Amino acid sequence: MTGLDWFVLGGTIAFIVGWGIWKSRGAGTSEEYLRGGRELKWPTIGLAVMATQASAITFLSVPGQAYEDGMRFVQFYFGLPIAMIIISAIFVPIYYRLNVITAYEYLESRFDLKTRLLGAFLFLIQRGLAAGITLYAPAIILSSILGWPLEPTVIAMGALVILYTVTGGAKAVSQTQKQQMVVMMGGMVVAALVIIWQLPEHVSFGKAVDVAGAFGRMNVVSFDLDVQDRYNFWSGITGGLFLSLSYFGTDQSQVGRYLSGRSVTESRLGLLFNGVLKIPMQFLILFVGILVFVFYQFSTPPLLFNETLRTRVQATAQAGEYAALEAKWEHVQAGKRAEVERYLAAVEAGDAAAGEASRSLLRSAQQEASAVRKEAKEMVARALPGAETKDSDYIFITFVKRWLPSGLFGLLIAVILSAAMSSIASELTALGATTTVDFYRRVFRRDASDRHVLVASKLFTVFWGLVAVGFATFASLLDNLIQAVNILGSIFYGTVLGIFLVAFFVKHVRGHAVFAAAVLSQAAVIALFFLSDIGYLWFNVIGCVLVVALGLVLQAVLPRGEAPAPVAGA
Repeated sequence: MTGLDWFVLGGTIAFIVGWGIWKSRGAGTSEEYLRGGRELKWPTIGLAVMATQASAITFLSVPGQAYEDGMRFVQFYFGLPIAMIIISAIFVPIYYRLNVITAYEYLESRFDLKTRLLGAFLFLIQRGLAAGITLYAPAIILSSILGWPLEPTVIAMGALVILYTVTGGAKAVSQTQKQQMVVMMGGMVVAALVIIWQLPEHVSFGKAVDVAGAFGRMNVVSFDLDVQDRYNFWSGITGGLFLSLSYFGTDQSQVGRYLSGRSVTESRLGLLFNGVLKIPMQFLILFVGILVFVFYQFSTPPLLFNETLRTRVQATAQAGEYAALEAKWEHVQAGKRAEVERYLAAVEAGDAAAGEASRSLLRSAQQEASAVRKEAKEMVARALPGAETKDSDYIFITFVKRWLPSGLFGLLIAVILSAAMSSIASELTALGATTTVDFYRRVFRRDASDRHVLVASKLFTVFWGLVAVGFATFASLLDNLIQAVNILGSIFYGTVLGIFLVAFFVKHVRGHAVFAAAVLSQAAVIALFFLSDIGYLWFNVIGCVLVVALGLVLQAVLPRGEAPAPVAGA
């Protein structure tokens, strides 16, 4: 990084953090710390909701996912706008009416304490582990750029985020996220424009899209019904809907954001704002990955995008074998580049038959290139036993580091670190609030003073930060980070959503039945995850439906000594 890059990066991060701390000054009560004083307007709520979900993983993994798999991941978000409407109409008014701090407080008013604690526990497990993955993503960047060992980088990043979160509380998190979202989206737009500018002169934007389509990368929508396919229209509109309902409706890291609004209307508008902009935002981030893919059709990409791994291999006895593979890679890329030019010439001439023939050759060339990459990774695994060879999360940052001009490189690093700060801070705040409100204050210290609750909240936030740091050391064993977070969420979210849907809509089912149904359903989903090939988005549907169905069955067979369930929101 140049001095200008460091100036842009440092100035951006310092401004965002300073703004958040200044705007949240004077938060001396547990209410202000946990809920931010409930004074936010809908634009801040909407941007905070988007920023909480758009972690550093989004800006590292999503472009890499598009580079390797095309645009089809955008289908994951097709159910989100529908979920925002449902949550705005049903969830938000009930939460406001009950004046809850966490979503799980409602479960006790509707069912009983054990159901509340189960819902909170499932959230803590899922989000606590996901926070580790979220922390690991930006640590990859600093480790790669500065040449630091990865694990010490994880620890240093974790310490900084914990300090920032504990200092500011919920209000600082929401205030900083507004600026962070502006930086994130502005940076990605700049990245897209720079990539287009760096394409060869004869390759217009339209031709770049055409090339991506020829390689099968513009696969935005698929209507094939296949439960083993992770991303298609049906999994997105059903599994994505259920995942979004659970994440935005029951996950405290999101509930805490919109319950900081000054009214039901402000919270609803903030959620609908997210519903309108989320899909275009993800489309843009994926498309940046597509542009990187097209750029590398005219400039040879690295054989391995993890430069640290490449350096280590070159110091082993297999260095000669790796050099031979790099020469083979150059040859394959040169042939593919020539075929791309022939394809563009056919398109320019309007020769449909030649274009179709060239398209087929392009895909064959891409398969050959993929085979060389696979061979290189297998060789690395032999040369460096135990080394992580999956490198899709390095694709975008490697491109940024090598090809973006001075200053813009620093801006893109600021984008990714801003996303990391916003998402991790939201997660740690939510984890600390849930542990304090749903377990510590409710079960162990119901008579605690406000000062005691405030201190406990900060201590639990530190605790979960340390858990995240610990799990982050495991994240390197995962495949694609964005998929890892979504898989982890899908395993648990369906069960939690099922509990809430029973609470809202199935009035005669009571606490014992829904508790047993949730435990059985969660066990079934975990078993399916390990024993079946079902696409992970469907776990959201399966877990939710099982809770509702088993709850109805168990309520019919269990003894009827339990008190009738109260009306939601009464």
